[in-house]
Amino acid sequence: MTVDIDVPLVRRLLAAQCPQWSDLAVAPVAKPGWDNMTFRVGDRLSIRLPRYPRWEEQVTREQRWLPVLAPHLPLAVPTPVFQGEPGEGYPFPWSIIEWLDGEDAVGFTPTEDSVLALAGFFRALRAIDATGGPPPQWSNGFRGVAVADERDSAIVAERLRPKLEALTGLTDVDGLTAVREAGLAAPAWSHPPVWVHGDPAPGNLLVRDGRLVAVIDFGTVAVGDPACDLIAAWASVPARHRAAYREALGVDDATWARGRVWGMTATLPTPEDFTTDPAGAHRRVAELLDDAQADATA
Repeated sequence: MTVDIDVPLVRRLLAAQCPQWSDLAVAPVAKPGWDNMTFRVGDRLSIRLPRYPRWEEQVTREQRWLPVLAPHLPLAVPTPVFQGEPGEGYPFPWSIIEWLDGEDAVGFTPTEDSVLALAGFFRALRAIDATGGPPPQWSNGFRGVAVADERDSAIVAERLRPKLEALTGLTDVDGLTAVREAGLAAPAWSHPPVWVHGDPAPGNLLVRDGRLVAVIDFGTVAVGDPACDLIAAWASVPARHRAAYREALGVDDATWARGRVWGMTATLPTPEDFTTDPAGAHRRVAELLDDAQADATA
């Protein structure tokens, strides 16, 4: 089930449940998300409304845990200010949070300072007491489960193998398959579960004045294996800064190997990429293979 979400619906929800903001301007953001629709409300607020039943529990997840995490994190994160209930024809809970200024990091090439700031963020997140934190479950896409856990569909064989096979004749599929297999074979996370963001894609990082300033969209936050957060190492960190990022992040070799598979899910080229951007497609493959080879010969 997909829900139609538009400005009139948002206005009705505001008028019915938080009339103190009902006179503020409402406008959709330029880049709507996959899981939620987001609208600006006035200058300092935004409203997030889940689009599908699977993601409705993410509202409560953010509202419950962001206030716990925020004081311990070195970058800005959203501040929840109101949790709405279903109504006005909308079937899910919804959330109002403070607006954070900045542009998403899609297409942004970070400096080493921003790369180290991102590593510091994830290191701080892992260090927060995870007692009682939410486990990986259906509503967060099972982010934080063990890398070979069949519940997380991003990495399991039936999802990733066809994507690799589609690249036959275009790139080193055997090498990429070996990267995947090495990640799955790496020792599992043997420590107590730690906090994970779950979806640290460039679209969930905010930059301002050329530097990283915030991390947003905590709907997939959980406690578990931190390997999934290494998506950021491949999707947001340039190759020339990746070694510094790895060192600053402070993860062990097994976690890095598991995280490399997560990186593959975020950066693996499609067959079309080898036509539209062949240099970029070959570069992304080479970075994965070179990193794995360097670890194998270290």
